[in-house]
Amino acid sequence: MTKLIRITERDNVAVALHAASKGETLKAGDAVVTVREDIPQGHKIALVPLAAGEAVVKYGFPIGHATEPVEAGSWVHTHNMRTNLSGEEEYAYEPSVPEIEAAEPETFQGYRREDGRAAVRNEIWIIPTVGCVNDVAKRLVSDNQDLVSGSIDGLYTFPHPYGCSQTGDDHAQTRKLLAALARHPNAGAVLVLSLGCENLQHDQFVEELGEYDAERVKFLTCQDVEDEFAAGRTLLEQCASYAGRYRREAVPVSELVIGLKCGGSDGLSGVTANPTVGAFSDMVIARGGSTVLTEVPEMFGAEGMLLSRCVNEQVFGKAAAMLNGFKDYFISHNETVYENPSPGNKKGGITTLEDKSCGCVQKGGTAPVADVIGYGEQVTAHGLTLLYGPGNDLVSATALTAAGAHMVLFTTGRGTPFGAPAPTVKIASNSGLAARKPGWIDFDAGPVADGEPIAEAAKRLYALVLDIAGGRPSKTELLGYREIAIFKNGVTL
Repeated sequence: MTKLIRITERDNVAVALHAASKGETLKAGDAVVTVREDIPQGHKIALVPLAAGEAVVKYGFPIGHATEPVEAGSWVHTHNMRTNLSGEEEYAYEPSVPEIEAAEPETFQGYRREDGRAAVRNEIWIIPTVGCVNDVAKRLVSDNQDLVSGSIDGLYTFPHPYGCSQTGDDHAQTRKLLAALARHPNAGAVLVLSLGCENLQHDQFVEELGEYDAERVKFLTCQDVEDEFAAGRTLLEQCASYAGRYRREAVPVSELVIGLKCGGSDGLSGVTANPTVGAFSDMVIARGGSTVLTEVPEMFGAEGMLLSRCVNEQVFGKAAAMLNGFKDYFISHNETVYENPSPGNKKGGITTLEDKSCGCVQKGGTAPVADVIGYGEQVTAHGLTLLYGPGNDLVSATALTAAGAHMVLFTTGRGTPFGAPAPTVKIASNSGLAARKPGWIDFDAGPVADGEPIAEAAKRLYALVLDIAGGRPSKTELLGYREIAIFKNGVTL
């Protein structure tokens, strides 16, 4: 059993693929080290002596510095290591744009919308414009499940506490996100449910929504009708009649948009699950498809892995503005820019934000960065797009859905049950999690730690994604877990 991995030849630490015991002599690449203390799975071990202040290198990049002398074979973690990061940075465009060899796209069994867009689900969505009608929306869903028949995959609503007592950018953020969800192709039909007296008025929503198909999108203002449940039933019947026309058909992978997200990460996330997703992302892009990477704070410290891949200076400028803009967001709220990773991340072996970020951006593979978009904006470019959004799991998964992602791939080392409006596929970084939480986990990337080539794991994941795109439910769908969370007090590009 291989216990250590040295990710690149430049690294002066290795990662414990499996727990290592004091006194063991282990090999990591060309380095041989005697373990000086027990090292938990996912944690780092020094391959050479480190002086106080010396950079700790992992993934080929500095991920912090030693705060005291560290002997070879010692555990490297929060007790003897700190971040190198501080405030804003000036980024220079030094392009090194890779080429992804094109491949013929396979097909999946999806839906083709009237406007030509592809979809992987044919659902009816109820979008509340204000939190006051959340319970009305939930009852409409429970009372009308008989409409889920034929080619209709489900009837869902997405409660939230907003839509009133908001002003300025805060109000605009809610309006923009909800309208983006109403445009999502996985929704075969949509009922927009309002109260009537809220800040987010009907005319504002329609203006934000833009041009729409009146057969697909229906509106109900509860204060305008005597019985909102009877009126809602009538409109949902119309939605079902419209959505029920669609049937699955062969759709090329080039039309897929896949969101990339991680959460509850551990020390193996950047070694197994995230690189597997990155290789998958490259496969989709090679076939003309699109992937979307968000979690901007978890790009801090790993900018070198992304910025040089921007296809041109304009995209680079948008990416640099996105990174420093998010740092300004923290500073404006009197928060520490680099107060990360979380307690769970640290327990799993992640020490600094650079450590977390360098593992996080592995999900973006090696493809060129084709575009950068703001919160609530739609993906338009084929290839890898960077999306402005926070690291919070539900907020960023919602933002990925709103950007048009047909599906969200979510890697995790510790596990999490939530689901976004789009099918949310959970990918375990370690086989222990996959075995312990089979009701949560769709895909086990743990075999990579035992020698499975990342390219082979990516092929397994690709096959699963096509199955789920073709109608196989993800674990979160089987559980009925679907939620949204709206980013508040954020800034936009």
